[in-house]
Amino acid sequence: MAFERGYLQVYTGNGKGKTTAAIGLGVRASGAGLKVIMVQFMKGRRYSELEALRNIPNFEVQQHGRDEFVSKEHPEQIDIDLAREGLSHAKRAMMSSKYDLVILDELNVALDFGLVPISEVVEMLRTRPRHVEVVITGRYAPKEIVEMADLVTEMKEMLHFYNNGVKARKGIEF
Repeated sequence: MAFERGYLQVYTGNGKGKTTAAIGLGVRASGAGLKVIMVQFMKGRRYSELEALRNIPNFEVQQHGRDEFVSKEHPEQIDIDLAREGLSHAKRAMMSSKYDLVILDELNVALDFGLVPISEVVEMLRTRPRHVEVVITGRYAPKEIVEMADLVTEMKEMLHFYNNGVKARKGIEF
């Protein structure tokens, strides 16, 4: 058990860098000998950072999504099923006490899209073992999560080259 008390961190906002910040924290934790798991919601693509993370000891990644656009108004059943599978996986990881840091990547978006119930997430966070540190990423952090958090960082977009027609680049955006 690495921590006497684990805190709840939230990285949200419309700016770039939420997942990257969480991965950076995970790499730092791994370097200190901690065990890390990142459960990704609504992501199925093989992002470049996942290739690098294969070489990081004690850093596990589980994806629960497709490489498809998810409709907020009319999500497909497969997207709901994958997100709920991710939530079940996250609960098992937290309760196992195997991990010191649990990153729930894009969980805020899955909540906003109604793919997973907020009540289950709140219960999972309240009942997790005291020593487990949790990071939740994604835009649209719900009020219930923000109020529970010990740290909330909002990434705010001030300028983005995408608005000038720059396409996503491998190694930078994916």
